[in-house]
Amino acid sequence: HAGISAKKEALVNFLTDPSDESSTLRPADVLVFGWVGGKHTCVDLTRVSLLVGLSSRGFSVGQAALKAASCKVAKHEKVCIENQHVFIPFAFDTFGFLAPEAV
Repeated sequence: HAGISAKKEALVNFLTDPSDESSTLRPADVLVFGWVGGKHTCVDLTRVSLLVGLSSRGFSVGQAALKAASCKVAKHEKVCIENQHVFIPFAFDTFGFLAPEAV
């Protein structure tokens, strides 16, 4: 109803290895067509537990979600940009903290 076109678990051809035609990275969790500046947007949904990465140095709110978002950007953003797509990590923890990119 909002006029947004999207597809779940969308296969995108630049996330495959042309030499063996098998996927080298997972498909986009959600592919939103023409979302950011007219470019298609690959959204990676990541839910993490608050206990992930808990150490003796203490606990800080959102630490696990921020780390997950950073890892996803390092893994997927470059290939998306090279193929004229935008990458957005949508990372959140089990208590509802959202990484800034998700907001």
